[in-house]
Amino acid sequence: MHPIFSKRVSKLLVLLFVPGFIFAQSYKTIHEKAIVADTHNDVLTTITMAGLNVENDLTGKAHSDLARFKKGGVDIQMFSIFCDDRYGKGTAFKYANAEIDSLYAIAKRNPDKMEMVATPAQLDHALKAHKLAAMMGVEGGHMIEDDMDNLDSLFKRGVRYMTLTWNNSTSWATSAADESKKSFIVTPYGLTDFGKQIVKRMNELGMMVDISHVGEKTFWDAINTTTKPVIASHSSVYKLCPVPRNMKDDQIKAVAKNGGVIDINFFSGFIDSNYFKKRDVFFSKHKAEYDSLNALKKPEYEVSDYMSKKYPQELAAIRPPLSMLIDHIDYIVKLVGADYVGLGSDFDGIDSAPLGLDGVQDFPKITEALLKKGYSTKDIEKILGGNFLRVFKANSK
Repeated sequence: MHPIFSKRVSKLLVLLFVPGFIFAQSYKTIHEKAIVADTHNDVLTTITMAGLNVENDLTGKAHSDLARFKKGGVDIQMFSIFCDDRYGKGTAFKYANAEIDSLYAIAKRNPDKMEMVATPAQLDHALKAHKLAAMMGVEGGHMIEDDMDNLDSLFKRGVRYMTLTWNNSTSWATSAADESKKSFIVTPYGLTDFGKQIVKRMNELGMMVDISHVGEKTFWDAINTTTKPVIASHSSVYKLCPVPRNMKDDQIKAVAKNGGVIDINFFSGFIDSNYFKKRDVFFSKHKAEYDSLNALKKPEYEVSDYMSKKYPQELAAIRPPLSMLIDHIDYIVKLVGADYVGLGSDFDGIDSAPLGLDGVQDFPKITEALLKKGYSTKDIEKILGGNFLRVFKANSK
């Protein structure tokens, strides 16, 4: 090639590729500078308590490990303290404390990588030291076993939110799963007087009231009782995906009016309205195996997790695109503004997330997608973690 043409081609190539390079650098820089907070991760329950070590590389085995939190730019991780409805009085509170013990032990072994955080001052210290700020939220009010002293004890141990219910109702609050069942009959729906006392006590302590998983009546009772901003630690938008676990427009508006934050859940079934139909087809292809697992009376989420891990390629084929998750964020922003939405992945508590979100290392892809959609750096920073910080600090006063 003639030297003149060679130079022209070189210049053309530079013009073609520099914009993409600049964009790549731009979203990476935004993500790196932002405080990234994920308000819900179940790795303690499904991985640590199952005997695996998050200090090791768990790629392909779990969504999370310490190295990948770093790779994904995660600054604040709210670790879920969870047990299901098979645990009750005499076992649930004890199990919650065992999970808390496990997180403290991990932090103690890795003082150069993470810090346990319970106050805004401790959070600032961890962030300045560039360590993972490890926080805790109890997923399910049944873990206090109807005892206010247990609530106080969990707060003293560092728990900074409690989801009022999981899928199971308590004696003092009804869940979304139960309120949506025609067969579920209880009086009254929502919060009892004791339930309202619990919300008030959480406000006094500085423990965020988490309204993910709760029934609509419980939601409104909680909103009308709390004096502090609430958090929906892992919920998405009902209008885009009408399942009981998602938030309806009037609820989203109420959370915004309250000054709270709705952290989008990454589970495919809460993002894509057609996902459960596609998953039913997937299950039907393996009916004998699926039926045998159900015959053992395993929880639905354990059966689904087993099937998805055994047939990962089939599951991958029905995962929604990342753009659908961004649609949920965008919906809330358009409805009430960018100050009231965040990220609550539910990683390691879900068996399917949108394509490209294979673990905590993939959080930068969300920043990239938001930037491509035209979001400003300021609003991206709010969504990634700024809104959570505001709510946490407001509850800590």
